[in-house]
Amino acid sequence: MTFSRFFHVVEEGGGGEEERLLASERHEPFVVVANMTATEAKNHRKGDDVGVEIPDTAHQISSDSWFQVAFVLTTGINSAYVLGYSGTVMVPLGWIGGVVGLFIATAISLYANSLVAKLHEFGGRRHIRYRDLAGFIYGRKAYHLTWGLQYVNLFMINCGYIILAGSALKAVYVLFRDDHVIKLPHCIAIAGFICAVFAIGIPHLSALGTWLAVSTILSLIYIVVAIVLSVRDGVKAPPRDYEIHGSSLNKLFTITGAAANLVFAFNTGMLPEIQATVRQPVVKNMMKALYFQFTAGVLPMYAVTFIGYWAYGSSTSTYLLNSVNGPIWVKALANVSAILQSVIALHIFASPTYEYMDTKFGVKGNPLALKNLTFRIVARGGYVAVSTLVSALLPFLGDFMSLTGAVSTFPLTFILANHMYYKAMNNKLNPLQKTWHWLNVVFFSLMSLAAAIAAVRLIAVDSKNFHVFADM
Repeated sequence: MTFSRFFHVVEEGGGGEEERLLASERHEPFVVVANMTATEAKNHRKGDDVGVEIPDTAHQISSDSWFQVAFVLTTGINSAYVLGYSGTVMVPLGWIGGVVGLFIATAISLYANSLVAKLHEFGGRRHIRYRDLAGFIYGRKAYHLTWGLQYVNLFMINCGYIILAGSALKAVYVLFRDDHVIKLPHCIAIAGFICAVFAIGIPHLSALGTWLAVSTILSLIYIVVAIVLSVRDGVKAPPRDYEIHGSSLNKLFTITGAAANLVFAFNTGMLPEIQATVRQPVVKNMMKALYFQFTAGVLPMYAVTFIGYWAYGSSTSTYLLNSVNGPIWVKALANVSAILQSVIALHIFASPTYEYMDTKFGVKGNPLALKNLTFRIVARGGYVAVSTLVSALLPFLGDFMSLTGAVSTFPLTFILANHMYYKAMNNKLNPLQKTWHWLNVVFFSLMSLAAAIAAVRLIAVDSKNFHVFADM
């Protein structure tokens, strides 16, 4: 980029994605200083304070403490998805495979996320989006490929949250009325509407604030209820069957699919977007948040996963609250908590898509202004509506987890993270370290391929057993 073109971009206050990507390919600065909104100016000043450039965005960045970011990450790990891991991870893998697999997945996920976190200011600029980081290191094609992978990843995760909320809502209905008038697709539609209302009301990720505390309380409610009722059932129950059932071929596919569920459990696929919200020093504070997530943050998930499997063995449901016995009001409370927590968690994983739409279409000023409110109703409401339709069409929660882990979590979190770090730090790595990163790239590429085949097979089998818009 010539100096004349650079100053033209600065004076015009824009230049768009094309200029940003061209600058990224040349490792040149791209700065927008004119025609800024209040948020953009605030973000830019924060970048100047530390000598690091920050791309333009309609959302706030560098405004949250590491502790708040840690709770964002922990909300993802201890979302209502944890009520499915006893059935989707432990049942296919058994005691040894499940326990060892979860511990290994924890360690490698912390390692892979740390690699991405350390690249957040690589090249003297803040990479507030995963695609920005990939585009800066590799170029335009990688930018678009990464955005596509991330969009698919987050879309499928959000479909899973809507399925979870719908399943929990149906569980509440069945507790009080078992007349089958309201079916799962109806419950999924209601859950999608609640998610849309919440998305419209919360403008950006940092605005969650108090809702993260609410999410933590909701998580504790359904986790504690699931643990207590599972222990009570397990103490009274006869010896359970912990065998992995099925033919050798079926076992191979289910174990491979469960491996994808393992990595799905710990990874967001949007670490740079979350790290963008943390205050300076961003790398140090993000590492604190990651250490919290992968130590204290994983304990509730471990507890409910292991205890649920201990109580019900190979008959454990893919939604644990369907297996437990106890007072109706207690089960209803747990299910309602799961519904509401899924709504908050979905907003976290949809935030990169919301940020893209808000920045692309220049949403500025007061979030409650009629123009901005109308835009969120149309854009975010439309996104959630499509997610809800897909969720109701194919409400196979375990299959969504396996497919998401295979086609997007493996590539984004493990393959891309290792290769980006290798590419960025190539001159600083010794031959042994370079070999290590390449081994990771090859191994997780093979795992991703195998898990994708297993997940597609699972969906094909379930599609034969259940029709679209199934009432499961």
